[in-house]
Amino acid sequence: MRIHLLKSLGLDTKIAYLLAFILLATSQSATAAAKIEHWQSTQGSPVYYVHTDGLPMVDIQLVFDAGSARDNEKFGLASLTAGLLETGAGSWNADDIAQRFESVGAKFSAGSSIDMSTVSLRTLTDKPLFDKALDTMQVILAKPTFKEADFKREKNLTLAGLKQQEESPGALASIAFYNTLYGNHPYGHPDSGVVKTVTALKSTDLRHFYQQYYVAANAMVVIVGDLSKEQAELAAEKLLSGLPVGKKPEPLPEVTMPLTASVQHTQFPSTQTHVLVGLPGTYRKDPDYFDLYVGNHILGGSGLVSKLFNDIREKRGLVYGVSSAFVPLKKPGPFLISLQTRNDQTTEALQVLNKTLADYITQGPSEEELIAAKKNITGGFAMRFDTNKKLASYVAMIGFYDMPLDYLDTFQAKVDAVTVASITDALKRHVNLSLLQTITVGKSE
Repeated sequence: MRIHLLKSLGLDTKIAYLLAFILLATSQSATAAAKIEHWQSTQGSPVYYVHTDGLPMVDIQLVFDAGSARDNEKFGLASLTAGLLETGAGSWNADDIAQRFESVGAKFSAGSSIDMSTVSLRTLTDKPLFDKALDTMQVILAKPTFKEADFKREKNLTLAGLKQQEESPGALASIAFYNTLYGNHPYGHPDSGVVKTVTALKSTDLRHFYQQYYVAANAMVVIVGDLSKEQAELAAEKLLSGLPVGKKPEPLPEVTMPLTASVQHTQFPSTQTHVLVGLPGTYRKDPDYFDLYVGNHILGGSGLVSKLFNDIREKRGLVYGVSSAFVPLKKPGPFLISLQTRNDQTTEALQVLNKTLADYITQGPSEEELIAAKKNITGGFAMRFDTNKKLASYVAMIGFYDMPLDYLDTFQAKVDAVTVASITDALKRHVNLSLLQTITVGKSE
């Protein structure tokens, strides 16, 4: 039945059988003992490879230090560049590229975040199918066209999305929060840019950005799936072959902490007020990372059983939802607490939030809370990378942020090593209550 359905979508019999097999095997299991192999390509790019058995599939990512932090003053440039990659390459237009991937059952995507831009491919490993998918990806990487018509269309779509954000109190709160925490630092503007800067962008800006950052010296390759190491080596070399060597960009500037606490309110005609509270927090290689991670899980990262949810929602019914997070980046990303509440309850909700946070920073968690958090974190850890795609994302994180290759193997042991004292100490050093930045967007009562 599934094979007939797949064939009806236009896939030939061979591909349909392979995809039907994948649908029957619902996921590719990966264990915490996944062996990550690492080498340098002939172009000098690092390659990270994990061989997995069971499904004739592979996930490939090329990661570039080319996120929105590299926009300089042209906010939105990294996002728009990544978005245009698959609209035209070599002699192909967007329809040609889409048809080439669809004809072999492959999935391609490109996008950017604060620190990085990522070009991804998921494809079957049967040689004719794999070769066509890889060839297509290689041309996209090496010969994007950035045609004026495609640029104008994507730019207009981006501008429409940015103007729509102006009607979203949540989006406005997030933009104001990052700008307040980071100011002129490269982390201070939204990934997609702002109307003024995107309006000023030209297609030549995208070409220059691509030429500067999409180079072998700034690239990393991740390959996870049913390929031999030799096949992985050949695939990495092929994908990098059309890129100039180039050079790495300069390190990002250091993040400076705010000098004082601040409270900023933006009037908005909404029935709820969106609240964000926080300050710059931690970075990926921070020695305190696991203490902060487990500590935040108890505070507001564990959903319905967190301290913030219990104090603000369960006991007082002041909010619909509340959460907290540390967002580690190359440089300290934000620590933030987020909630939405009725306009007339904003002051009370903020008072309870601040008291809960202050008490937690001072006292730390109880032993019982710590034990429950550790069980929750380690018990579900293997499910976070139980597919090739999820595992590839973890490997990309490990490689991009220069984490130890045994990160997945040692994760649970490092969580188990966290204590009440180490959480309390780390939180006191990373969350200075006298420097908290508070952003509210809603209708003042």
